[in-house]
Amino acid sequence: MKNIKFDKSGSAEFSKTLHARVNEYFKKTKKNRYGNSNMVLKTIVMLSVFFIPLAFISSGLVTSTWLLFVLYISSGLGMAGVGMGVMHDAIHGSYSKNPTVNKYLGYSMNLIGANASVWRIQHNVLHHTYTNIDHGDDDINAPFFLRFSPNAKRYWIHRFQYLYVWFFYGLSTISWITSKDFVRVTRYHNMGFFNKAGEYKKELLKISSWKILYYSYALVLPLIMVPLPAWIIILAFLNMHFVTGICISLVFQTAHIMSETTFPEPDEKGLITNQWAAHQLATTSNYAPKSRIFSWLIGGLNFQVEHHLFPNICHVHYRKLSKIVAETAKEFEIPYLVKTTFLKALGDHVKMLRQLGRA
Repeated sequence: MKNIKFDKSGSAEFSKTLHARVNEYFKKTKKNRYGNSNMVLKTIVMLSVFFIPLAFISSGLVTSTWLLFVLYISSGLGMAGVGMGVMHDAIHGSYSKNPTVNKYLGYSMNLIGANASVWRIQHNVLHHTYTNIDHGDDDINAPFFLRFSPNAKRYWIHRFQYLYVWFFYGLSTISWITSKDFVRVTRYHNMGFFNKAGEYKKELLKISSWKILYYSYALVLPLIMVPLPAWIIILAFLNMHFVTGICISLVFQTAHIMSETTFPEPDEKGLITNQWAAHQLATTSNYAPKSRIFSWLIGGLNFQVEHHLFPNICHVHYRKLSKIVAETAKEFEIPYLVKTTFLKALGDHVKMLRQLGRA
């Protein structure tokens, strides 16, 4: 990856003005930037929706196939809720002012089978810094059969990706709990992360240990306790992850892989001809800004523009901040992308996938 840099001169006044207005908002309302009682409630709800069905499955009381699938799928919805509404803020350090609280709630990522340390680099460092930049943003560095950037190499199979991509979205968290974390921690080690003495080996051991713990209560214990054929239990477990993968992929992909978002390329010196804040607005889109329930369920990630500009602010504040961001962007004549509903965002995402498969 090139040493990518952003032009610090362009739109610098926009960033300065926006931050001043956001600071003034918190000063005037006397609110802090972190989570509140709403976040505590959400944490309890999402962790309960994830763990309670698994506990019931492992109780030995589940004897029917349909109930097993219902419970596993319910747990999958809770898993998605934990990922989007709890661990996401915690790993960004925006859940609480207390770093210890963020650290331990960040481990909820490990409890759902993935790894917080790997996610922190993939998401916080690479995705948030180099959004939609090929070979910089690890969220668009896809396998050869998927093309998420017009700057990536195109193959004939991409013409059909808008049809088959949903299957791979569903497999995304299955990849997380099996190979993805090991592949990425090795790649990040080669990129210069995890390079302190013995850190890489320790991280591999930690990843393995957390995954053993996860498989123990999410799959092994049900295999022991549920009086049904093993293949049915494994299939129900995979269904849980397929539901989670679909939920998380659609929420994140409809914020960046869109027809109106840009995919800038650095010049020969690695320079992006845009100031970082303006770059975030150009590469990110909001959706369903008026849907309060939907926003609560997905951890405020329908306000992706605000999240990318202020990842250190808890998502419970994004709805209010969105008005400030939109007005400031309009004042400085910077595009502020938003789709009125999630379905419109999803339709535009499909349109973009088709476009990427043809040109």
